[in-house]
Amino acid sequence: MANLDYPLFPIFAFFGFVLPLIPLPWHLQAWNSGTCFYIFWASISCLNQFVNSLIWKGNVINSAPVWCEISIRITMATTVALPAASFCIVRRLYGIAAIRSASITYAEKRRVVVIDSLFCGLWPMVYVALQYIVQGHRFNIYEDIGCMPALYNTIPTYFITFSWTILLGIASAVYFLSLRAFAMRRLEFAQFMSSNKTLSLGRYFRLMALAMTEMICTLPLTILLIWLSATQSPVQPWISLANTHIDFSRVAQYPSVLYDADPLFVMGILFTRWASVACALIFFAFFGVAEEARRHYVLWYRALLRFAGIKSFDVQT
Repeated sequence: MANLDYPLFPIFAFFGFVLPLIPLPWHLQAWNSGTCFYIFWASISCLNQFVNSLIWKGNVINSAPVWCEISIRITMATTVALPAASFCIVRRLYGIAAIRSASITYAEKRRVVVIDSLFCGLWPMVYVALQYIVQGHRFNIYEDIGCMPALYNTIPTYFITFSWTILLGIASAVYFLSLRAFAMRRLEFAQFMSSNKTLSLGRYFRLMALAMTEMICTLPLTILLIWLSATQSPVQPWISLANTHIDFSRVAQYPSVLYDADPLFVMGILFTRWASVACALIFFAFFGVAEEARRHYVLWYRALLRFAGIKSFDVQT
């Protein structure tokens, strides 16, 4: 399976790690905390996938157990962190469209950052801790893919693991659909945006497009993963935590010859590993080549020339 996307996948995963970080400074400057969390989780997820794809190319040796412990937690946290960041983005957009909160004062900005941090920082950590309840053993290693969480296929897994992504997707969709307040109050909104120094109209629409894209991808992908989990192996009855954790220290290793025979499993793995890369690259497509980004590139270019002692020429943006 992975021979089909190697070395393509590591290359795209590396770009997915680096490129979203480029617009990070001006989003930090604008106090766009939801967007900053989106950048962080998309980038770290791509870095995780990049490292895994290199270390376990052509082998299933448990050569980096400490890294695997970290890697599976990044994988699990990203599962809920990216939808949570998207929810925070669309929630802020709704507040702006409804002219309810512009986050103008320092106190208002700080309150938004605290709320976004709870959703995108604290909640993913709680989510990872909850996975211990349905974690059957330490982790799995798949050839050409790397470390993956080993979750026991039982009824509680569908509530503890999968339900939160769906709930966040639905909540984001409700907020997004409510943005019709923007269309009904277009003149008032345009006047408000003209006085907003941290969020231009163009950036508003790009954030809206990013949130919509993430929502369109999140719900179908989660439903697909639920269907694959429920149909590829029998759903086991929940007995107890001790029963789930029997032989917990075990590390399952799967050569590609074993899982290549299951096309549906391969499809699920491909969707999962490419999802974070797609999120990162789509973000850069929206914000890394926009007009404000090009202005920053020109400033960086001129600063570099000044540092090198070279006289700069005017560059059109």
